[in-house]
Amino acid sequence: MSVHTALLSVEEFLKLPEPQEGHIELHHGEVVVMPPPKRGHQRIQDRIMMLLKRLVGNTRVVQMEMAFRPTPEHEVWQADVACVSVERDAATGDDEYLMGSPELVVEVLSPSNTMDEILERQDMCLANGCVSFWTVDPKRQIVMVTTPDRRTVVFDRQSLVPLPEPLKGSIEIAKVFSD
Repeated sequence: MSVHTALLSVEEFLKLPEPQEGHIELHHGEVVVMPPPKRGHQRIQDRIMMLLKRLVGNTRVVQMEMAFRPTPEHEVWQADVACVSVERDAATGDDEYLMGSPELVVEVLSPSNTMDEILERQDMCLANGCVSFWTVDPKRQIVMVTTPDRRTVVFDRQSLVPLPEPLKGSIEIAKVFSD
């Protein structure tokens, strides 16, 4: 019996069948099966997406489960919510993934997430085009915002999270966690 030990390329990854539940990502050349999000997770994603869309209007594309390639090879990821410029979105073909990280990446924590996993995702995104990485913690009802200089600010339910430059406006954290 032979064991495949080489890293998977993006080209090889694209030939894999989709799982029956959830989705697959390519992390450092290894396939990772991501389980489907639970309903509470999806509600938070949807609220964030809607709040962002209201603020950015037609200047940006905001999407849940945005697929992207933070690096050219061995990586294909999906952000829970992401925001990119209209120009970058338009430059990405219908059969392609966004190259580099979205300018704003939002990850909603799940019980299965580890600190190492989230920090690795944050580091990879910030090193490849992301200007603001949000980690949303539903249990503590906080949002941690990290910028490329590795400065992290924690916002609680009573706070407003400012959008990264050049965007204007802010999101009320209480609206992220309730209707």
